[in-house]
Amino acid sequence: MMNFADRLHDAILKTENPTVMGLDPQLDFVPEALLSAFREACDDAGLATGLAISEFNRRLLDAVAGVIPAVKLQSAFYEQYGLPGLDALQQTIAYARNKGFLVIVDAKRNDIGSTAAAYARTFLNEAVLIDGTKRAAFAADAVTLNAYLGIDGIQPFLDCCGQGKGVFILVRTSNPSAGDLQDLELADGHSVCEAMADLVSVWGKNLIGKSGYSSVGAVVGATWPQQAESLRRRMPHTFILVPGYGAQGGTADDAVRGFGQDGRGGIVNASRSLMAAWKKHGMDHDLFDLAARKEALSMRKALQKALEQFV
Repeated sequence: MMNFADRLHDAILKTENPTVMGLDPQLDFVPEALLSAFREACDDAGLATGLAISEFNRRLLDAVAGVIPAVKLQSAFYEQYGLPGLDALQQTIAYARNKGFLVIVDAKRNDIGSTAAAYARTFLNEAVLIDGTKRAAFAADAVTLNAYLGIDGIQPFLDCCGQGKGVFILVRTSNPSAGDLQDLELADGHSVCEAMADLVSVWGKNLIGKSGYSSVGAVVGATWPQQAESLRRRMPHTFILVPGYGAQGGTADDAVRGFGQDGRGGIVNASRSLMAAWKKHGMDHDLFDLAARKEALSMRKALQKALEQFV
């Protein structure tokens, strides 16, 4: 299978849009009319919730197909609803991949040994079932990881990267308290996040594709643009996933600060700003999908303008 970074790079070029849409559904994002339709059709409230989320996601995916190259599903927003939520996660992954999107599962898994290997099979590889067949429960193209247990927790995923999959490892996150740990100074004068960036660069050096970027990516928040520039210098061949755009306060100019010198090698996540775009544009809630497309086009234009500095 083609190198993941190359697949992502090509998808971004095709859509002219370094955006990944976060599908982190909350029930207040789903129109009441849609919720009511499934409540009336299903006696089981849990099942109705899962079905409503699946339909909400399908409409969003249909609306931005051809505009956005990739989607990111935060697994916690599905896990909280139990089996119906996991069904919605599984169905959304399959639907998105069938529509041509690259799919990232935002699971932030963090464990070692056989447990890490099981997580890798869950999202990237294939588990062997009792009848001898193989199946990945949530077959994504990439997954996010917390690497603070070191290479023991990363190696099973690196093995999958050699088979066309990708990972994005937390380096500098977008939340306000990130600095409590990630900015601590080590004995050699570097910060914790700089040390993590160096590890990510080393782990990915043998997985660099024709695009010049590695399938071992990093997560660096748009809310820390100066650090993003510094971390990019430490990770010249790393594909960077940039959260924090829009609802968290990051601008287009902030978001591209961690892109490579060629204006590539980065993809910017937007979740609430797309799923709840109907609020920003003053549109009817039932038109959430059309509002998302409108916002996606606006975001693409903003990022393209911000990237003009690299030309």
